[in-house]
Amino acid sequence: EEMEQASEFLVVAATLLDMKVAGLLPQGELIDAESVALLEARDLLFARLLQYRAFKEVSAWFARSLEREDRRHTRAARLDEKFRRTVPELVWTLTPDDFAALAMLAFAPRAIPEVGLDHLHAPLVSIREQAAIVVTLLRSAGTLSFRELVAGVAQPGIVVARFLSILELYRHAALSFEQLEPLGELTLRWSADRWSDETLASLGADYDR
Repeated sequence: EEMEQASEFLVVAATLLDMKVAGLLPQGELIDAESVALLEARDLLFARLLQYRAFKEVSAWFARSLEREDRRHTRAARLDEKFRRTVPELVWTLTPDDFAALAMLAFAPRAIPEVGLDHLHAPLVSIREQAAIVVTLLRSAGTLSFRELVAGVAQPGIVVARFLSILELYRHAALSFEQLEPLGELTLRWSADRWSDETLASLGADYDR
């Protein structure tokens, strides 16, 4: 073991000496490339030696710790009497009827959870019918907000259909809208000079496909 430590010391000392000499040598084109490569290889060897030494010390620490902990054993014995006396007495606060109710709740058959499919069979909403309602309301009032157009509507599908009908009417230049700020109130105005039932019949054709 002493010989091994002496060898490691000599290798480290020689490597440090080479590094010191390399630092004192003048830097320039006169330095041999082969010598530089040799010094770099020795630097790498020195770094690996340090890593090896660190891993060796850590493994020795683990070995000592495992050997020390191996002498420990769990105590297979009941609790000492002085500690057993400190345990508080068990006080029952439930009556037999309470236990019976808990038993009935625990053994009662549970309902099997079901996944609702009602949202998959929602009734279809016609864009054309909602457009007719929007046209009637706007032609009678002149100016309405979108909130007023969907007032009293509980089904989300109808709200979406009325919004799509507004887009269709705007594409046919039947109305104009104004929104002063993002996500603000949407104000609609009827602006069509000529309007016929034939134009209304063609609304929403793209959504019927």
